Amino acid sequence: MTRVSAWALLAAFAPLATAQRAAPTAAPPINVERTSYHVPAFSNDLVTVLNVFIPPHRESGFHRHSLDSVGVLIGDTARTGQVLGAAVTVTAPRGRGSANFTNYAREPLIHNVAITGDAPFHNIVVELLEPNPYGFTPEPRGQGYTQILDNERVRIWRLALEPGQTAAAITQAAPGVRVVIDGGEIVEILADGRERGMAPHSGEFFWQDAGTTRAVRNIGTARIDIVEVELK
Repeated sequence: MTRVSAWALLAAFAPLATAQRAAPTAAPPINVERTSYHVPAFSNDLVTVLNVFIPPHRESGFHRHSLDSVGVLIGDTARTGQVLGAAVTVTAPRGRGSANFTNYAREPLIHNVAITGDAPFHNIVVELLEPNPYGFTPEPRGQGYTQILDNERVRIWRLALEPGQTAAAITQAAPGVRVVIDGGEIVEILADGRERGMAPHSGEFFWQDAGTTRAVRNIGTARIDIVEVELK
C-alpha cells in the first residue's frame, strides 16, 4: 500500500480550496430609500418623501433611483456626483427653494453624491410610487402663488409672503406635498372662516389632501417661503 503524507494531501486539495474561496462579486447598489443620509420620512399609496440631509465631507455611497422624483432644495453646498462607471463631476449649484423633476422611471440612475463643502446639503425628495400619471388635475391659483414647474406628473407652486401679506383663497384640486423653505408663523383661513395657526420651520413638509379650500396669511415677523407640489 502506498502511503501518502498529510502534506501531499494538502497540496492536492489546495487548488480546490482556493477556488472555493474566490473573491465575492460586488454587491449591487442599494435603492435610494436605504442609502446613507436619505431618510424615508413619510409614505402613503401615492408618494414616499425622503429627507435628504448629507453633512459636510460625507457621501451617500452608490445607490439606485427608479421612481419619478421631485427634489425641493432647502440648502445647497459644494458637491460632486458620480454616475456608476463614469468619472466624478462637479455638480452645478442650485438656488434655495428651487424644484426639479427627474423621470427615473424611464431612465433609472445609479450614482454617488459627495459633499466637498463645509455646509450640509439638504433636499426634500418626493418619489411618485406609480410610473404613470395618477389622473389628478390641479387648478390655477391666484395672487401670491407662482407656478415654477409643470409637466405630465406634477405641478409645482411657490408661495412667498412678507409679514402681513395674504395669499388668495384656493381650493386644492389635487393632493400633494407642502415643503417649507423659510418658516415663520402663518394662519390658514378655511372655507367656513375659521383660522388655524401654524408655525412651520425650514425643512418641514406636510401632506395635503385634495378638496381643501384655504387662504394663507403671514402673521409673523419674517418672510415665509413655501413650495407646494401637486400630483397629476
